[in-house]
Amino acid sequence: MFTLSVATVLAGAVLAGAGALGTALWSASPAAAIDLAKGRTDLPDIVLGDTNGNDFAVPTKDIVMEGGKSYRLNITSNGGKEYKFMAPEFFRNIWINQIVVDHLEIHTYGAPHHLEFDDAGTISVEFVPVRTGTFKWWIDGLEEKGMFGTLTVK
Repeated sequence: MFTLSVATVLAGAVLAGAGALGTALWSASPAAAIDLAKGRTDLPDIVLGDTNGNDFAVPTKDIVMEGGKSYRLNITSNGGKEYKFMAPEFFRNIWINQIVVDHLEIHTYGAPHHLEFDDAGTISVEFVPVRTGTFKWWIDGLEEKGMFGTLTVK
């Protein structure tokens, strides 16, 4: 009986959009399979609020990345407010390897609805984008204060 792992199917879906390179990698033997979660690139951090009392500061709003590559995105709250980080379309179009909070790993079978900060801290999302596009992110209820941006996958 022939079975495929979730990782193999996912790798095929990611590489299918990669043209000739994707075809070459997909048709390679299992021994030559690649681990998409290794060799990740750290993206610029999204920092919510600053340490000078501006709870609505967001120095980095727009981030660009490439599909099929592994990334880590750190989202940090400086603790001035309760922040609900929303990026539903983005979350639905990435494969999440893990979400890390205080060195504790969360492994999901699906996209999270949102990431919420009640206090200061960092949530790291380790992922591989599987679909190109420009995806909006925002802090629920604070968009009018300038707390929004885009995550673009090329």
